[in-house]
Amino acid sequence: MKGTPQFPMCGFSSRAVQALMAAGAVSLRTVNVLEEPEIRANLPRFSNLPTFPQLFINGELIGGCDIVMELFESGELKRIVEEAAQG
Repeated sequence: MKGTPQFPMCGFSSRAVQALMAAGAVSLRTVNVLEEPEIRANLPRFSNLPTFPQLFINGELIGGCDIVMELFESGELKRIVEEAAQG
């Protein structure tokens, strides 16, 4: 993400964090790509997703902000977050 959960540096990162928290996420492990130029340059090659933020849960790419918001609005994000919390 751009910034941190407490201080997101773009609207998309802010929306994704808000959706995750509203879906019940208790803690987030984040990387501020503004402070990690190698990750910012290489993650899009790995994920085949050119934008940030990128949500990974248990090592699996979920998607960017638009997909996170769609999952949140459908209630699916809550299920995904709950499953991840259980292990």
